[in-house]
Amino acid sequence: MVPATLSAAPFAAYVIDARTGQPIYKQNESTRLHPASLTKMMTLYMAFTAIERGQVRLDSQFPVSTNAASEPPSKLGLRAGQRIELRYLIRAAAIKSANDAATAIGEGLAGSEAAFAQQMTQMARALGMNGSNFRNAHGLTQEGHYSTAQDMTILGRRLFYDFPQYYNIFSRRSADAGIAQVASTNKRFLDSYQGADGIKTGYTRAAGFNLTASAQRGNKRLIATVFGGTSTAQRNQVMAQLLDAGFTRVPNRVREVRPEAPRLLAQRVVRRAQVQPTLAATQPEPQRLVLDASAPPVRVSRTASASTAAVAQPVPAPQIRAAETVAGGLTLAVSARPLARPGSAPMAVATASQAAPQTASLAAPVLAQSVRPAPAPRRQADATVSANGGADPADIARAVAEAVPQNGGTSMSLLASPSPKPRSETVILAAMGEGDIAEPEALEIVSRPDSSGRGWGVTLGRFTSRAEAEQLLLRSALQDGAILEGARRDVADTNRGFQASFVNMSKGNAELVCERFVSRSQECQVVGG
Repeated sequence: MVPATLSAAPFAAYVIDARTGQPIYKQNESTRLHPASLTKMMTLYMAFTAIERGQVRLDSQFPVSTNAASEPPSKLGLRAGQRIELRYLIRAAAIKSANDAATAIGEGLAGSEAAFAQQMTQMARALGMNGSNFRNAHGLTQEGHYSTAQDMTILGRRLFYDFPQYYNIFSRRSADAGIAQVASTNKRFLDSYQGADGIKTGYTRAAGFNLTASAQRGNKRLIATVFGGTSTAQRNQVMAQLLDAGFTRVPNRVREVRPEAPRLLAQRVVRRAQVQPTLAATQPEPQRLVLDASAPPVRVSRTASASTAAVAQPVPAPQIRAAETVAGGLTLAVSARPLARPGSAPMAVATASQAAPQTASLAAPVLAQSVRPAPAPRRQADATVSANGGADPADIARAVAEAVPQNGGTSMSLLASPSPKPRSETVILAAMGEGDIAEPEALEIVSRPDSSGRGWGVTLGRFTSRAEAEQLLLRSALQDGAILEGARRDVADTNRGFQASFVNMSKGNAELVCERFVSRSQECQVVGG
């Protein structure tokens, strides 16, 4: 029997060390071929990128268009008009290689499949995939849709390093896709090759049997791509041979070189404003304020007397002007002062100043007419020196008493005021409220000795000298001041030495202190009770 899976598609292969990106084997690696469903690797890369940027979430509901629902198999079975979570679309596209799920992802992210394909190509350029051009999200044969074995290997390495949190989806044998349970199209190779953990298969009649695979053995990891296989079995066999040969050629330990972040190119539109010259912009202003033409302020002689009458003299209404324009400028020399309100202090100043001699101070007439306050009596020690020209203190006291008005016959003078009543020595402990006329209840006074409940103590042993015992008590008091508060240090001279003790303690504190000392390997005994 002749195999029905024969294909005349060109063959290409490319193998790299995933740790460094260095090539190990290449054959027609730059030839532009049909990638088939390997295209979904870029579709998933775009989806992972959108999730990490916060544009969408795994539980985002994506609508299914008529275009997506009508894609040919392999497909998930989406219906036009339904909404499905992005996580299920990703599982269907990665594991089952569903064309309708891939189209729904592209339309949901970019608005249309054409716009999404353009974004895929831009991302490919940013990743260094210069031999790829995308026209759809699923990889079905279309004019102008192509890639290379080298580019797909680069993309497989990018999926491994850029999105390790999502990479394990390519090693699943099955998954729940929301509306159906899907099985992996790469299950045969994952089960047959040791260390294989992904990533994607592809097949069309024009492309043949394609596969991008990743495998790890020990510290080594290889990523390889095969284009143009004649069958699934032949493709898997060629892939296994390439990986086996690659594992024997790469060193066990190398310096890992992670790929750099993709350099996305953004179009920057620069718009220049076209401004036509106008008459207002080219001609000077017709009216301007010329400061050079303003008259200088009038200089007032310092020797001239400042007469308050001249300042307060009212100006006739026709002659009052806020400012006078001189040659287009403003001058302050002819400005008049504002009129004073009738009955206000400035009018009083003007009246008083007519009879008063001219002085340089405006407040001088007011001070001259004002009545000085009577000086207060001074201390007895200063009575001989009076502030009013040395007057008699008795006259000053009499003047102060007469100057203070009488209120109801009671003099407010300090000399005539009666002396305060002596303060009562009775201490009022409490005030009864109105109507509370009952005798206060007798208080029961309970007295107890100061040392009640504090007849306990602790002994810290005997020492050969008093100084040594006192030093121990002082050090302990400083170290445990919180629990020894209120305790008294005591050194007793006994026949067997000087006994150091803390006394005047409660039983609980004594026991607590002893526990503290014993924990520090210090002899201690509770006494008293």
